[in-house]
Amino acid sequence: MIKTEKEEFNVLIKDIIENSSFRELDSEMHHGISRFQHSYRVAWGVYKLTKKLHFQYQEATRAALLHDFYFNYQLEENGDVKNLVEHPSMAVLNASKYYDLSERQKNMIESHMFPLCKVMPKYKESFCITLVDKLVAIYEQNRYKVGMKLGVYLLFLFNMLTLQK
Repeated sequence: MIKTEKEEFNVLIKDIIENSSFRELDSEMHHGISRFQHSYRVAWGVYKLTKKLHFQYQEATRAALLHDFYFNYQLEENGDVKNLVEHPSMAVLNASKYYDLSERQKNMIESHMFPLCKVMPKYKESFCITLVDKLVAIYEQNRYKVGMKLGVYLLFLFNMLTLQK
């Protein structure tokens, strides 16, 4: 018997986070943190939201964790904008190598960049992943990336001021 939501969540995603290929996302930077950390946050948010709404939270949680299962080298040839559009399809391809994804899960992953991507969300769980991914990304951008940029600018300004003397 599962005692807490966190324990249930961990059981749902255990096989994914123990996958050595998926663990490699821990070295891929994304929004100022690792893509693994970002995906974990999105999965946790989707788990909480879809469970509360009585949606198919098990499928949605797993799809949310896999939504950014791609590596930078797989999209090197593309520009940043093209990566935004194409990475969901790459994530489905990578996830399909290890997991038997339902059509619903494929749509959840492929449509998570809607309206930038070509695939439209077909399921309420797909919209949940899109929403939570955007909220988590905004948080991460403000929490980590802005702080890093500010630190670089302050360091530059400090260097300029000390060079002036």
